[in-house]
Amino acid sequence: MSQPGLDHRGVLFVLSSPSGAGKSTIARMLLREDADIAMSVSVTTRPMRAGEVDGRDYHFIDVPRFKHMVAANELMEWAHVFDHRYGTPKAPVEAMLASGQDVLFDIDWQGAQQLYQQAGGDVVRVFILPPSVAELERRLTKRGTDQPDVIAARMARAAAEISHWDGYEYVLINDDVQLCFAQVLNILNAERLRRSRQTGLIGFTRKLMTAKDR
Repeated sequence: MSQPGLDHRGVLFVLSSPSGAGKSTIARMLLREDADIAMSVSVTTRPMRAGEVDGRDYHFIDVPRFKHMVAANELMEWAHVFDHRYGTPKAPVEAMLASGQDVLFDIDWQGAQQLYQQAGGDVVRVFILPPSVAELERRLTKRGTDQPDVIAARMARAAAEISHWDGYEYVLINDDVQLCFAQVLNILNAERLRRSRQTGLIGFTRKLMTAKDR
């Protein structure tokens, strides 16, 4: 939330992590806790999973439609992950940002890099690490959504994903999900107060400086 009486420009708030390190859990917690941030809904070519809703979890589209969106420059970022394509539609994000709405992204390092190239100073990037490799594998197994071969592929990919930690402004270790969430919330609130995002600050300070002349 911005300061009372001041216009502000929204934050593009990125959470990234290797699969199983907790970014999606923390993203859901953030959406429940903070009414001033909304999730960016990605497009994907992967099949819909049980319990997912088209338009809420993802926009599920076919490969030809995805390729058309890429060619038409309709995506802010996109990546090819585990034989499927994922991307962020540009128009709804730009509309939310201009209105002062903060936008949450649950994307990988490739998407974070592309988003930063597109939107620069509007982007805040947070990378979440697991406390250990053994704990990461335990979490992937416990959630019960993937077959053993998929878990093995995710574990093999984890080291490559972690190697990009230094492309983020903030890096957190998710040993305790409540503590990690509190740290994420603190980062978001601090970033909202950056002078560069308080678009009404110039007018506000001018009024204060000229009040003595009235």
